[in-house]
Formats: sequence, structure tokens, C-alpha cells
Amino acid sequence: MKLTARSGLGAVATVVGDALRREGIEAVLTGGACANLYTGGRHQSVDADFIVSGPTSRSAVDLAMENIGFVRRGDRYVHAHARFYVEFPRGPLAIGSDYRIHPVEWRTAYGRTLILSATDSCRDRLAAFYHWGDRQSLRVAVRIAVTNRVSLSKIQRWSIEEGVREGFEQFVDELKRARARK
Repeated sequence: MKLTARSGLGAVATVVGDALRREGIEAVLTGGACANLYTGGRHQSVDADFIVSGPTSRSAVDLAMENIGFVRRGDRYVHAHARFYVEFPRGPLAIGSDYRIHPVEWRTAYGRTLILSATDSCRDRLAAFYHWGDRQSLRVAVRIAVTNRVSLSKIQRWSIEEGVREGFEQFVDELKRARARK
């Protein structure tokens, strides 16, 4: 797959994830790009964040990215044609204080990649709401929960463990309102 200026974020993320996988690098798509996939593009992001699991070298990541036309510029990988850049934030893969993350495989015509589950992507957005008061992240978490199957019991348990029961209650209230509008 050749990336172009018209390639969407989902295509870029899948091409990158597939290239990493082919080189034996296990990496999981997280953050706003993952939310973009689960909201059908309603949540916009300018980058794709991958957390690398397991031992790998920066040169191995550089090579995998170069094979698909990306070059490293500081902490980012940019492509001559694609409008989205790629970053590899420092791991480990976690949501808040939960390190028991089980990624799922996302398959498209462009390849396959590991991503957070819909439940974990929802929790990822809620973490930004809980810890930084980011209301947009709350809206995105609601959108993910409205359009995908998520485990509210898992989200509730995690929210309580994070010490933000009230934040979870706000999420549930917003979710009920969104479902009523649907």
C-alpha cells in the first residue's frame, strides 16, 4: 500500500502497524488515532501513537518505518505524502494504573495491526477526562461507547480503582443522554 495525501488516519495506522508486525516489532495503536477508528473518523487526530511492547531497537523501528516511506524527525516519523505523523511514546502499555491491557487485531484492506479494544480505547479517553478534566475526551469516550460494544462493568471497576467514581457517574449520565438522542 502506497500512502498518499488522501490516505486517512486509519490507513496510515494500519500500514504502519502491519510494517512493524512484519519486522517482528509488537506495537499497539493507542490514543486519539485509536479513538478515530472506533468513532468512524468523528474524532480527529493528526498522529498515530504506537506503544512498543517487548525488546526492540530504535534502528529496527527506523528500518520498518523507512520501508513504508517514513523518516524520523526528532521524536516523530513523517511521510513525504501522508498528512499524519507517527510517534512512539515511551511504554509500558497502560491505561492509568492498569497494565493488564489485551490489544485486539484490527484488519483492513491495508493490512492488520494491534490496537486497544473498544473498552480500553474508551478508558484511555476517560483517563484524560478524569486526570486533566478534558471534556472533549469525555465526549469521545461517550461516542466510542455509543457506537461500539464496551464493558461498562470493566470501566466502572477501573474508574473506582483510579479513585474517580464521580467521573464514572458523569460518563454514565452523558452516555444515557447520548443513547436517548440516538
